[in-house]
Amino acid sequence: MQSNLNRAKQFLPFDSLKGFYELIEEEEKQKDNKKELSEDSLNDINKTILSINKNDSVLIKHYHNVNYIETIGKVKKIDKINKIIYLDNTKIYFDDVINIEKTYH
Repeated sequence: MQSNLNRAKQFLPFDSLKGFYELIEEEEKQKDNKKELSEDSLNDINKTILSINKNDSVLIKHYHNVNYIETIGKVKKIDKINKIIYLDNTKIYFDDVINIEKTYH
């Protein structure tokens, strides 16, 4: 015969996703909102982009998915019509860039 405690345990709610909701909450906290840049900052970024040539090494801080990341690489192509910078294996839209600088190695 089962003890009253063991018998009561069978009626407790079962959380099959234990820890899942805490993980989702933590992910939500880590998201960055995309920043609105001032007109001066946008002009500076555009000037820098126009000064970059194919095969230049650059460091770009940009919005990707839900966070800002830094990407370093060689410029393969700059598509001024669609406003995209192509680095080694990365495609970065002008609108996602918050800082760009040439690097020299």
